Amino acid sequence: MECKTFNIENIETTQRLFYLSLSENLKVTKDAHHFVLCFEIYVGGRRRKNKYKCKSWKILTLENLEVDVKYEFNSDNARMYTPNLILAEGKI
Repeated sequence: MECKTFNIENIETTQRLFYLSLSENLKVTKDAHHFVLCFEIYVGGRRRKNKYKCKSWKILTLENLEVDVKYEFNSDNARMYTPNLILAEGKI
């Protein structure tokens, strides 16, 4: 089960909210029903001092969800800036 928050004002945008990345510790490991539990959250309470409250909720099923496949190569700063990859550098 995946837990997400949503904003009712941008629910029809193409902003990515669900993704599955290949890794040694996959989130989805079994062929089974998969659901997403969504909450619409707002800041409430006295003077809106970070009191988050739930306005509505949805339970979605992913069995008929159409997805796009995006092959992506990525790295992090620690690997990218290793000395053997630096061709030149300087100060301005």
